[in-house]
Amino acid sequence: MPAITEGQLTFEFPDDWMSTKFDDWSFHRNQFQSVCGGSKAMDVLAIEPRICSWHIEVKDYRQHRRTKTIDLAEEVAVKVRDTLAALVAAQANANDRKEKELAVAALRCRRLRVVLHLEQPLKHSKLFPRAIDAADVKQRLKQLIKAIDPHPLVLDQTRLAGVAWTVA
Repeated sequence: MPAITEGQLTFEFPDDWMSTKFDDWSFHRNQFQSVCGGSKAMDVLAIEPRICSWHIEVKDYRQHRRTKTIDLAEEVAVKVRDTLAALVAAQANANDRKEKELAVAALRCRRLRVVLHLEQPLKHSKLFPRAIDAADVKQRLKQLIKAIDPHPLVLDQTRLAGVAWTVA
């Protein structure tokens, strides 16, 4: 199984899938990141060949609480938008052949899905509270990206129903 490690989490995808840490692409870092005053990127791009392009943002607040002032759903929505723009540009202009091929494969898919993988402390404590309501984030994300994915997912290690990968 192809595996991607993001922080302390390892995502394992089915063998026939393509997966990559999108925010580590040289195209994103060296060519696209400064476009229009700066762009953001989703953490993981997983491609179920010709079927679905999965755009996954990983947030792990088990060790450190969230300190950003921007709303989490808005942060993810901006990353979704910027990642889509980067994929369109990468299919034509990426210098790395593998990145160009992955961009083409992602854009050929019939569906595009957005996933926020959100880890929070299992037990509520004053030091590490479960401060983010996943249902609220999901509802806000639906409103923001409905034209891209009308049914985004907010998942964690205990709730992975409906996806073909595992997280450890």
